[in-house]
Amino acid sequence: MQAPAATQETATSVSQLPNAAIDLANRMFNMARSGDATLLEYLGAGLPPNLTNNRGDTLLMLAAYHGHATLVRKMLEGPSSSEPAAEHGRSWAGHPDPNQLNGRGQSIVAGAVFKGYADVVKVLIEHGADPLAGQPSAQECAQMFGKWEGESGFRQLFEEAPGRGAGAREASAAVEDREEARRIPGVGLQHQSHQDTAQDLTPSDNTNSSTGGPNPQR
Repeated sequence: MQAPAATQETATSVSQLPNAAIDLANRMFNMARSGDATLLEYLGAGLPPNLTNNRGDTLLMLAAYHGHATLVRKMLEGPSSSEPAAEHGRSWAGHPDPNQLNGRGQSIVAGAVFKGYADVVKVLIEHGADPLAGQPSAQECAQMFGKWEGESGFRQLFEEAPGRGAGAREASAAVEDREEARRIPGVGLQHQSHQDTAQDLTPSDNTNSSTGGPNPQR
């Protein structure tokens, strides 16, 4: 009976965050979207590794959905002994969870499959992502969009995944993401440049609206 109370307390505390904390969280979300490695320094300084926005997207999901394989790998592996943070005795509070779902029940690895980022998919699977988690799962997504069989398919990778069947965690208490508030589902940011508009209106994004494929909010 104590778990629900703790969850409610967490949700309440998140909703009562001061503007300065929300501003900082939004900077972190944008760093994840842009692949900014500075995000790693904040994680080393104690930033919650599973910081979640109001769409249920974690920092890891935002980085993965935008195809930043190098950042995704570094987030999952944590600081190495050669990095300044480790030399100064700092350690991460934890690692991002590759199996935390977003608010729509979608997994991080399924989103990467849908977007066609094979390098991101491989990194996530190597670090325990479950290809069977979420709705639709990464495996279902691969089968649905012709990315299952063949030399470039994910069948072998998913069937041998170390995290296969591990399950997933529901989205945690969220922090308002002001960037998301400016976005139109399937289109992108309002008042954006023509170049950005063209990028957001990719065939894969339009396909999602008719197929129901994974589409973590950008």
